[in-house]
Amino acid sequence: MATAVSPVAVAPHPPEKKHKHSVWRWLIGFLVVAALLCVGYVALVLAVPYSSGQRTGYVQKLSHKGWLCKTYEGELAMTPIPGTAPQIFRFTVRDSKVAQAIDEASGSQVVLDYEQHVGVPTDCFGETEYYVTSVRKAGQ
Repeated sequence: MATAVSPVAVAPHPPEKKHKHSVWRWLIGFLVVAALLCVGYVALVLAVPYSSGQRTGYVQKLSHKGWLCKTYEGELAMTPIPGTAPQIFRFTVRDSKVAQAIDEASGSQVVLDYEQHVGVPTDCFGETEYYVTSVRKAGQ
């Protein structure tokens, strides 16, 4: 006698839903990664100087500027040969102690130690790419 095979009931596949939330998750993930890359770039540019050096001259201007991000912006008049027109070196100071030392040394010939940071994306970190790190009176 032959045995009858009973048909197995197979559940129908539910229709596939388009995931609305997956698009938003992808977009938010993309924005988070982009923001992290931007923050990493700014941190790298500010942490690693392109060059460093010294400039000697007379500080002729130092002002505290900015709406949101306050920095000290200054100008150093460098005269290579007495009687010639000075060259102007524009610089930024982010440390208020260094700015105070520059202000106290004004009127004297000073030596500014600086680092050059190329590629800083906004003026929020300073108007120039030259960041003064220390100051001393010339001859010291």
